[in-house]
Amino acid sequence: MSFSFVSPSMRASASDLSISISPLGLVELSDEEFEVHGPRLNRYANHFAWYLGHHWSYRPEAGDQNVTVNYVGTLSRYITNFTFGGGVRFTTDRRYEHIVPALLERIWSTDNDKAQTLWQIGENGGVSGDSFVKVAYEDPWQDPAGNVHPGRVRILPLNSAQCFPEYHPHDRDRLLRFRLRYKFWGTSLEGARMIYSYQEIITDDWVEEYVNDELIDSRPNPLGQIPVVHIRNIAISGSPWGLADIPDVIPLNREYNEKATDISQIINYHAAPVTVILGARASQLEKGPKKVWAGLPKDASVFNLENGIDLTGPLAYLDLLKRAMHETTGVPETALGQVQPISNTSGVALSITYFSLIQRDKLKKTNYTAGLKRINELALRTLFLYEPLTRLYDPDTDGIRTRDDQPLILNPADPAVYRTGCEWPPPLPVDVLVKLNEIQVKLGLGLESKRGALRDLGEAFVDEKLAQIFDERITETKEEGALQFISAEIASIILRLTGLPPEGVESPKPEASGKAGSETAPSGPLPGMPGVGSMDDKSVLSELVTLTAGTKLAQLRNPENQT
Repeated sequence: MSFSFVSPSMRASASDLSISISPLGLVELSDEEFEVHGPRLNRYANHFAWYLGHHWSYRPEAGDQNVTVNYVGTLSRYITNFTFGGGVRFTTDRRYEHIVPALLERIWSTDNDKAQTLWQIGENGGVSGDSFVKVAYEDPWQDPAGNVHPGRVRILPLNSAQCFPEYHPHDRDRLLRFRLRYKFWGTSLEGARMIYSYQEIITDDWVEEYVNDELIDSRPNPLGQIPVVHIRNIAISGSPWGLADIPDVIPLNREYNEKATDISQIINYHAAPVTVILGARASQLEKGPKKVWAGLPKDASVFNLENGIDLTGPLAYLDLLKRAMHETTGVPETALGQVQPISNTSGVALSITYFSLIQRDKLKKTNYTAGLKRINELALRTLFLYEPLTRLYDPDTDGIRTRDDQPLILNPADPAVYRTGCEWPPPLPVDVLVKLNEIQVKLGLGLESKRGALRDLGEAFVDEKLAQIFDERITETKEEGALQFISAEIASIILRLTGLPPEGVESPKPEASGKAGSETAPSGPLPGMPGVGSMDDKSVLSELVTLTAGTKLAQLRNPENQT
């Protein structure tokens, strides 16, 4: 990302206008383009200058210092982290939950870094007001070390100052033409380092690439639509551009820095006070600490110029400016590390404290949700175009089929395949124990299902989680049955060998004698427990003796390697 943090230079020459938006040079704009894009490029440069801490247009004199407190960058980063810090979870149509979620997980988390990509999208929107995202496909390649890198779908946040979209004159959401232009360093054929200009023009039908205004490639657009998404940070009615988070903070931050610098100069002036001498010569007095002056004239007077300015008012004015910056952005003053007493504030009270910021967060998420849905659609279409086999259901990498109407292959012509939703986690901290108690009560009252409970806890793949829980229960049941089986076998062996039932096992009652047809009860050890198979008495007895007495001798792991 490259911006020039000085006032943009403009020139009018014949019929062309240009504006400076990059340290590498000028991006030339025609009269019509300057009329449309010039004001927003100026706005982008000014906003990013303040965001990065370039608050002064002049250098201080030698010995002086300009105080710079970057509340613009701090508040902007806090708002961006408040919105995107918890990430986002995507939902799909129930008929395609066995394929599409795994593909979106691959695109966002494997092919791209989801957290970093979301942060860049939010940062561009929060600072400039407009966030442009391009979806492209990177072919498989092999690096010089021989490592093979598979193809992947790229989600590329673009520099807003390098994007020039052209919309339909009567439809602000219909993108007719997109131009990406920027400068870069390169090496010429003679080996000299030079600055080149790159330009890419994309329409629904064609893609053209230029270097230094020379056409180097022209090809049909295989996707059939412009793979660029424009997200407005806060939509403005009747305008194609968005509103950033920081324009109201910039003038307040400027005033804060200027007044803080004035206070700093006052303190510096009186930290090294001026000595006033009346009725004597300074050359006759020795300067320095622990010095004694004697022999001064009778009417002489020596004193230091004291600070007669009360800084209470200026400091209160700084607090007023800081509070105004918090009120305009909705960020509470306690959110930036202000010392506050520790308390067990409830979630409702915390939500009231952050109510203004939550309202701004909801407003931003309305626009970013629509943009992320469009990004998912373009990413899926790109994946199906370059990797058509991903439309097939693969039980090893995809989800679980839970319904008969879920197809084994996706139909790319079905709009429901690309219909996704965004579920944002709560921006404020959630007490997990309170949430679990709430879910437990709902489950007890029959007001919630296990599937819904897992969704409330933030689980992305619910079916896979339920299947995992079911498999674990089956494994635990088998293990418990095996323990019961072994216990029954051991009890049977003890009963047969000793004739005494183990603790907790009742001895079988002998049949009454003297009745017709009755037989004499066997003497000695009784047979095995009914319903339990036979085991080798000697092996079980040997194992019990080994476990209790520890008579098993040590063995060599590799006896052939021992001398």
